[in-house]
Amino acid sequence: MPDNAVTRRNVFQASATAAAALTAAGLPILTTATPALADTRHGRLRPEPLIPPRNRGIILYSVRDRITAAPDTSGVPYGFERVLARLAEIGYKEIEFAGYNQHTSILGRQITPREIRKILDDNGLVANGTHTQINPATFEQQLDIAQELGMRNIGTGSDPTNSAYRPDWDAAADTWNDLGRTARARGLRLYTHNHDAAYSFLLDAGPLDANGKPTRSSGLRRLEYFFDRTDPRYVFFEMDVFWAYVARFKHHTYTDRLGRQRTDVFDPILTVAPRTTRFPLFHAKDGNKNPTAGNGYDMVPLGEGDINFQQFFQTIGEQDFHHANWEQDTAPGGTTLPAQSLDFAALSYTNMSELTIYRRR
Repeated sequence: MPDNAVTRRNVFQASATAAAALTAAGLPILTTATPALADTRHGRLRPEPLIPPRNRGIILYSVRDRITAAPDTSGVPYGFERVLARLAEIGYKEIEFAGYNQHTSILGRQITPREIRKILDDNGLVANGTHTQINPATFEQQLDIAQELGMRNIGTGSDPTNSAYRPDWDAAADTWNDLGRTARARGLRLYTHNHDAAYSFLLDAGPLDANGKPTRSSGLRRLEYFFDRTDPRYVFFEMDVFWAYVARFKHHTYTDRLGRQRTDVFDPILTVAPRTTRFPLFHAKDGNKNPTAGNGYDMVPLGEGDINFQQFFQTIGEQDFHHANWEQDTAPGGTTLPAQSLDFAALSYTNMSELTIYRRR
């Protein structure tokens, strides 16, 4: 693993609890100590980008207001052609899609996947994934679009099931194994993206309710159960780092089968690290801690919040394999601030590019 790293945003040390967990798992603890900088002056360490430039992406949901905007006189880019050109100018190399439509007044009709692919190619951009519906009835059609756009991954922004019960996750796993096998046969990886509820606890123990459903938990988390029920050759994951830390804030207690309150604090790093190559994609979404908010964090541009992305991406390893897509659900500024989402995209790219790893020469 890398020795150490220091950037201007690397100011948050792991808590004592997190440090103990990382140590027990044999994983490094990153601190804000500065010996690495001195070592570089003596030629013992060399700095490298923590997230390789070719793996820096954006999900277009963050700039959805500009993708779907009608032509206007604001001077702010709109539609696929202008917005993707601006994102390439900022420095992004990869695009994750969140729909394939723009305002019909731009072309007098809807744009086609083939036309979007040409825009990607013209700007040196690569499609690394999509949030679309994963439905057996339409899956082949979605694979066709993904291949037209040159994607390596196809996914969804929803959980495989919204249920809290094990049998429903078992059924979802069977479906996803089948669809993942189909995707692999066509050269793609199938992935699911989490919100915080995906890392809440299964109801799989204790007394049954009036409908015969369990009312308590064994302590298993929904998506972590799904990890083991799906075939690692066919089913992959995109961790939304923001929502993972929201899960840490919200989902830390459960009632066991005997009715006792139990505590189990979720750790996003320790969830990824043992199975890191099942996570080709991440949403690099930042937040400021706000314990009075329902989620415990308020979304902000990447690098402007309290989530330690330096520690996260360095500790999970496999830097060349992982692709980081910036996302901020709240980036659009509406009619009063039409340029805000693209401005946040530029700021977030700068902060992503400043994450640095130091390696032995």
